[in-house]
Amino acid sequence: MMITFNNLCLKYVGVAFYTVSRSLTTVFNVIFTYIILKQRTSLYALVCCGVIIGGFLLGVDQEESSGTLSLIGIIYGLIASASLSLYSIYTKKVLKLVNDSVSLLSYYNNVNAMVMFIPLIVLSGEVPAIMKFSQLDSLVWWSLVVVVGIFGFAIGYVTMLQIQVTSPLTHNVSGTAKASVQTVLAVAFSKQVKSILWWTSNALVLLGSAMYTRVRQLEMAKSYNERGP
Repeated sequence: MMITFNNLCLKYVGVAFYTVSRSLTTVFNVIFTYIILKQRTSLYALVCCGVIIGGFLLGVDQEESSGTLSLIGIIYGLIASASLSLYSIYTKKVLKLVNDSVSLLSYYNNVNAMVMFIPLIVLSGEVPAIMKFSQLDSLVWWSLVVVVGIFGFAIGYVTMLQIQVTSPLTHNVSGTAKASVQTVLAVAFSKQVKSILWWTSNALVLLGSAMYTRVRQLEMAKSYNERGP
């Protein structure tokens, strides 16, 4: 679901606006963390989330001003953000059921995905397309598929590891910061011209992410000192 709505969001919004449209992952994470994990978020962390929301709203305003705003794209982005938040939170919750074994949870996830994809492939009518695919006997194509699979597994593993040692919210904030950098690179690569306020919206997202990282660092250090070595 998360990947599906990610792709749908990219279909209707530009790469440059994709990060802004997905930046509310942090907000959903705060809400779902409280509802599902019963964990409260500090006031300082909420202020950081407010900065990120400000960047999101400013980005939407700038897209509307430029005439490139896609409402359906934003909706897909919001659903993708909510899905990513739920994925992170339930990963944190389920890790306890597998004795905090990231490897075991990764194994279960991949096996489940393999099984669940079979009926989806059939229902979507892709079986004939697969049978007619001209590269099925291509060693190069299968080699690329294996490489993609390895990287996909690595990303999933590192994601779970980060969630395990930090929190779902920290994982999503770091992802937002990474995506903001990717946005800047995408704009530079495609040689697009953006307004100062558009750049400000991305800067706010990055600033809010950096502020949150610092706040969480201080909170974790304080918690560690209170528990003692």
